[in-house]
Amino acid sequence: MAEISAEAGRVVQRLRDGMAGGVLSFPLTSFREDGRLDLDAYREYLAGRLATAPGAVFPACGTGEFFSLDEDEYRAVVEATVEVADGRLPVVAGTGYGWAQALRFARIAEEAGADALLVLPHYLVGAPQDGLVAQLRRIADGTRLPLIAYQRGQVAFGADALRRIAQIPGVIGLKDGHSDLDRLQRLTLAAPEGFLFFNGAATAEIQARAYATVGVPAYSSAVHAFAPEIANAFFTALQSGDDAFVTRLLREFYVPLVELRDRVPGYAVSLVKAAARLRGLPVGPVRAPLTDPGADDLADLEKVLDHGLSLVDAVRRPA
Repeated sequence: MAEISAEAGRVVQRLRDGMAGGVLSFPLTSFREDGRLDLDAYREYLAGRLATAPGAVFPACGTGEFFSLDEDEYRAVVEATVEVADGRLPVVAGTGYGWAQALRFARIAEEAGADALLVLPHYLVGAPQDGLVAQLRRIADGTRLPLIAYQRGQVAFGADALRRIAQIPGVIGLKDGHSDLDRLQRLTLAAPEGFLFFNGAATAEIQARAYATVGVPAYSSAVHAFAPEIANAFFTALQSGDDAFVTRLLREFYVPLVELRDRVPGYAVSLVKAAARLRGLPVGPVRAPLTDPGADDLADLEKVLDHGLSLVDAVRRPA
């Protein structure tokens, strides 16, 4: 990894410690019924997520509907996250689109007090490896914040490109959303010591054991956005080697959730938000182009959620 500033080094260490000790939280963004940003509701919701000790918090990313926020809303969300986090854990804000627009968001995140940036896949077009490297270099050259690249969709780094982005000052890690373990193993072997990796699959727990076998045990958790009890119970069981409980949670909660998620495009976010509303959390509806689930899917979601909570409750209850 390229030489980084002392400040960036502290961010890397805090992220490493956080990734070892808890799931990575990707909070939802709260909207009113008319679609306007609801900052008071967001602060309330976020405080509840952070009270459950995640390893780091990633506001205004995919789960937080970054793609539907304007720059003023983005600033407000990142500022509120920094305020609520109050230095207790790293705040990694999303940024993206083309490099020029990504830099506009990056500068806002700097001013808002974020610790680092997650660079979401660029807009629309496919690109060769040289272009993917150049995109990150452009962003890194324009911000003092450390960057974590996110490979998903049209962004997929090869081993040579990974070596090259790891030498860009400020690029500190990679979030993987492809779940191609052959490719990912090649990337981890090509990376310099200290480079961060984490599992960013849509429902990362499904593949957490597989990712760990190639040296990537850390993961983001969409479930933490609405049921931190389940997310943390899974993480604890995985860390402690309780394979029986991990398997039961996968079979009886996570797989049914994924099967429900796969019914409609966009449910990776809108179903998560619906589950949060079912629990009385003040997150509001999704924004277009996403749509909220219909009555039948909501009924099925409630059954899956209730069963997952009952599994965790049964483990917690004294014999």
